[in-house]
Amino acid sequence: MTLSIGLLMFPALMICIFIGFPVAFSLMGVAVFFGLFRFEFNLVHQLVAKVDDVASYYVLAAVPLFIFMGSMLERSGIAEKLFEAIHLWTRRLPGGLAVGTVLLCVVFAAASGVVGATESVVGLLAIPVMLRYAYDKGLISGTICAGGSLGTIIPPSVVVVILGPVADVSVGDLFAGMLLPGLILAGLYILYILGRCIIRPQDGPALPPDENDPPFFKKIYITATALVPPLVLIFAVLGTIMLGLATPTEAAAMGAIGTVFMTMIYGAFNMATLQEAFLKTLQITAMILTILLGGVMFAGVFVALGGISAVKDLLEAAQLGPWSTMLILMLIAFLAGFVLDLISIILIIIPVAVAVLRTMGVDDVWFCIMFLVVIQTSYLTPPMAPAIFYLRGISPPEIRLSDMYRGVIPFIVLEFICLGMIMAFPELALWLPEVLFDR
Repeated sequence: MTLSIGLLMFPALMICIFIGFPVAFSLMGVAVFFGLFRFEFNLVHQLVAKVDDVASYYVLAAVPLFIFMGSMLERSGIAEKLFEAIHLWTRRLPGGLAVGTVLLCVVFAAASGVVGATESVVGLLAIPVMLRYAYDKGLISGTICAGGSLGTIIPPSVVVVILGPVADVSVGDLFAGMLLPGLILAGLYILYILGRCIIRPQDGPALPPDENDPPFFKKIYITATALVPPLVLIFAVLGTIMLGLATPTEAAAMGAIGTVFMTMIYGAFNMATLQEAFLKTLQITAMILTILLGGVMFAGVFVALGGISAVKDLLEAAQLGPWSTMLILMLIAFLAGFVLDLISIILIIIPVAVAVLRTMGVDDVWFCIMFLVVIQTSYLTPPMAPAIFYLRGISPPEIRLSDMYRGVIPFIVLEFICLGMIMAFPELALWLPEVLFDR
């Protein structure tokens, strides 16, 4: 009886979400309803314990700090300087503006850790320039959407700060494990853009020589002054975690202070900017932690009702091996990405997936990295792609929704190629954590 009740929680949750209830309150409501039905008012003690668990997750203190970093970086002026410096070197290449945009997304994602911030800031800079030089609108759309989504798989990532505690996996291991796959994915984007624009130069023409181009050593100077501050910030955050010098929370605190100094260096700091950053941080953090609390309550009741055991029994009855089980779980995550945000997918699927796959001997870090690639892919995939909705909010009218849908398809294929590489060669995700943390 309890097993059937536990399994009914997922359809009930989907009904609440499709009706239009916010995800956080859907999670909480389903947890309370099923918990009261089974445990009556003893449920209160369990839910209070779950609230206390969330409040005591030390690593979650990094969430508002990373969000604050992204908010300040949006206003610091660093993106404009990086945009100029990177395109000094790439503009002569076929599709050079798009290549430079991907590189800018990599640097900005590594400095901020927030997905939406990267796409919004880079898109506002790159779209007008690429339109001016008659780039294909599909290529523009795909480049901005795919490059902006790299914040999911390039550390530091707010999504991973949530994923680590939920999966009971070290955030440091995940940051290290996702670095190579993230860079491989960015490299695949660049190779595709170059190949496409060599075959079809009209899609991304190389810019002609400009008599106003700075000399070589001037380019070096411009690049150094634009790159050094963000690289120092990236090392202060990511480097200290990788080297074991700081926890993710401590590194995020250094990054938050660093972004304040950076806005001062670029002359963009004022009290209005700081107030806006604080307000945005408060709003996004409240949203994320409310969803997290709902997810922990939902998972706690699901486990107490025997839900994990029921899933295991179903999989054993189906006689599925680790690979089949893993593929099914990732397919569910991919489909869930059509209707749910990244945090909700993690909170709903990861507790069940990790518990089941752990008993089958699947490495937690390996699976979590593949899971990140999958939810990043769903982030791009029509019809409900969040990346496309971000782009619609910042793009001019001449870029139509059909251009966006057409543009993301090749990049989705590249995501699946990257996922296949990680599946075939687990060391892409496991080598760096083994070297750095002796796993």
